[in-house]
Amino acid sequence: MSGTATEPIVPTPDQVARAPKVVLHDHLDGGLRPATVLELAREVGHELPADTVESLARWFAESADSGSLERYLETFAHTVAVMQTAPALTRVAREFVEDLVADGVVYAEVRYAPEQHVEEGLSLDEVVAAVQQGIDEAVVAADGAIVVRQLLTAMRHQARSMEIAELAVAWRDRGVAGFDIAGAEAGYPPTRHLDAFEYLQRENGHFTIHAGEAFGLPSIWQALQWCGADRLGHGVRIIDDIEVGDDGSVKLGRLAAYVRDRRVPLELCPASNVQTGAATSIAEHPIGLLTRLRFRVTVNTDNRLMSDTTMTKEMTALVDAFGYTLDDLRWFTINAMKSAFLPFDERLAIIDEVVKPGYAALAAEGA
Repeated sequence: MSGTATEPIVPTPDQVARAPKVVLHDHLDGGLRPATVLELAREVGHELPADTVESLARWFAESADSGSLERYLETFAHTVAVMQTAPALTRVAREFVEDLVADGVVYAEVRYAPEQHVEEGLSLDEVVAAVQQGIDEAVVAADGAIVVRQLLTAMRHQARSMEIAELAVAWRDRGVAGFDIAGAEAGYPPTRHLDAFEYLQRENGHFTIHAGEAFGLPSIWQALQWCGADRLGHGVRIIDDIEVGDDGSVKLGRLAAYVRDRRVPLELCPASNVQTGAATSIAEHPIGLLTRLRFRVTVNTDNRLMSDTTMTKEMTALVDAFGYTLDDLRWFTINAMKSAFLPFDERLAIIDEVVKPGYAALAAEGA
């Protein structure tokens, strides 16, 4: 697209693909290649609902799109089932990072629940080690094009959060940057895991909490004001505390104002939110208003396999829906990098040496 120094540049799909990207909310068990699922399932004798790469990819996308939470969750039963050995975990993690590199991602935090990968006898420690090996192999092969950290997730309906929090601390200097809880929000408030969060705070650990996706403001309030979350996994329902008048005036409730004032990062996942019913379409996704109000908005993929998405697809969809410019995409990317669970100097280096020059080069093409 043509533009001048004062004229915002709406990027082409090719430019979006080449832009440096940062992803904070990306699930390992939601990002497998369909071909790998098929191959690993054959190795372990796990029965899948489809038997070709194309039909399996279609089944995952359709199941995630069905509007049925049960069918959506069934998709993860199949990916987790083939991720029960160290070689399988290493392969999945390696390919996961390779796909990020191909998508122009320069920094990523990959999350998964170690407790879901111990059915064949692996210890929690062995699970983390296997995933780290795959990440390391891909990062070395990418020759420094990407920095990747793990986030260890505890399942909110289980009782292993303290164990996983201790695991995250034990691995904090070996590739693990933080902790998370995930799973059904309704009926499983984050306060059930208060001891894990208090332990992490005492250990100066970082953590994000899945909150405000399927469930509303109480979930966000608890995550922040009881548990002390650094970031909100999704957090899209903060929109419930924002009132837009007929004349376009906007009034923030106390929680929304707190979230914006404190610059609490929102790990928004547009395509996923549309699938799970948190938003009716990308064009009507709260990201539009939250961006306009300058919340600390970040753009994420959530589950690349289930949502048939990439960071390039997510950003292109936002450009199409909202007319976002290169400057807007740069803003999302710097927001995410600022919010990463990485030491400050390392965050700054990626912003100054990778993100800003990358966007400047794209802007120069259109000038």
